[in-house]
Amino acid sequence: MTKTFSARRTSLRSAASAGALTVALLGLAPHAHADTAAEPPAPPQGAANAAHKAASDEATLDTLARFFARDGAVTAARAEPRIEGETVPVYTLSADFVAAPSAARATARPVAELKSFATTAISSDGQRASLMSARTARGWQVVNIATGDDETRYAAKGAAKAAGGTVFEEPQIDAWYVLDGTRVLPLDPDARKAVGAEGTSLSAYHARVHDAYGDKLLGSGYDKKGLAGGFGPQKEKQEVTQEENAVPTASGSGEQPPTDALGLVAVSAAGIAVAAGGTWLVRRRTRPRHG
Repeated sequence: MTKTFSARRTSLRSAASAGALTVALLGLAPHAHADTAAEPPAPPQGAANAAHKAASDEATLDTLARFFARDGAVTAARAEPRIEGETVPVYTLSADFVAAPSAARATARPVAELKSFATTAISSDGQRASLMSARTARGWQVVNIATGDDETRYAAKGAAKAAGGTVFEEPQIDAWYVLDGTRVLPLDPDARKAVGAEGTSLSAYHARVHDAYGDKLLGSGYDKKGLAGGFGPQKEKQEVTQEENAVPTASGSGEQPPTDALGLVAVSAAGIAVAAGGTWLVRRRTRPRHG
């Protein structure tokens, strides 16, 4: 009897220990993923190819020739623009993420949202430009051009730093990051200044952007006073009218569209599809970018 009782007591102790371990692991499990952001929705199938086609058609290349010739560095006839590399999705800091009242709620939402698709073009004299394409009421079109190749360059840099991570821009300070699971890692000097050379946790990043922009979202008192876009570094803009109307959107250079108090894109690539008319805005970045 003693042996039987002893064995039973040992069995109960083991079961209790196993149960305690299970409870402990279950208790830890939510915390293990609490700082991991939800992934933004994947771009629609075929969207990148359609955007690339829009960026490389003859009409776009003709416009690019004039764009590269705007400062007289090369003539339009000699610009000979060409498309280089793949078209990539461009993500921007999400207003929903910024608006979340706590880190726990923020991490249940994607840190970034799709803005457009970017393709790099190069002229005969070495100038580079980013072509931003989106689906409009007229189909896929290039909706903006900006000097430099930030979008594709940081997409490549982010992929090298954190394979599979989401590369996104915080447009208010023109900073580029890659989200590597639980860490927001910097890709350029502006981002390193904001989160440090080693990056920061997702919850700490949320605290920073919520504090900086949480009271400036659409519908806020800041917005209702007509101050939308009136914060952060201001950059000189050059606007060029294109013969064919397209939908205005952000240039990827940090300028804020007037309808968005946060400085984020007022409509996503999907939302642009329902917009119509407007003037094609071509904006220039006024300072060199070095990553």
